[in-house]
Amino acid sequence: QVQFVESGGGLVQPGGSLRLSCAASRRIYPMGWYHQAPGKQRELVATITNGGSTNYADSVKGRFTISRDIAKNMVYLQMNKLKPEDTAVYYCNSDPPLVVWGQGTQVTVSS
Repeated sequence: QVQFVESGGGLVQPGGSLRLSCAASRRIYPMGWYHQAPGKQRELVATITNGGSTNYADSVKGRFTISRDIAKNMVYLQMNKLKPEDTAVYYCNSDPPLVVWGQGTQVTVSS
């Protein structure tokens, strides 16, 4: 069973940046970052394949960048120009997602 551990969240002002990290217990691709805002369903925001191809939700395109370190089984999400609507718990998982999720990391964008 693959396990995921997310980190790097926090409180940031609008326009700021954060870098999220995801440690997977073994290599699995494609990988994705998801977010879940209060009262809303979990949504896929970015994916990356083993070959490095990426895809983004329209809401984050041009602001977020997903990357990976294959040797370390790590996936990252660089988030720039953050907006209040980016506030959510962020999770990593495969795409499509496995049954087990990590605890996620809270991102709060507020002045």
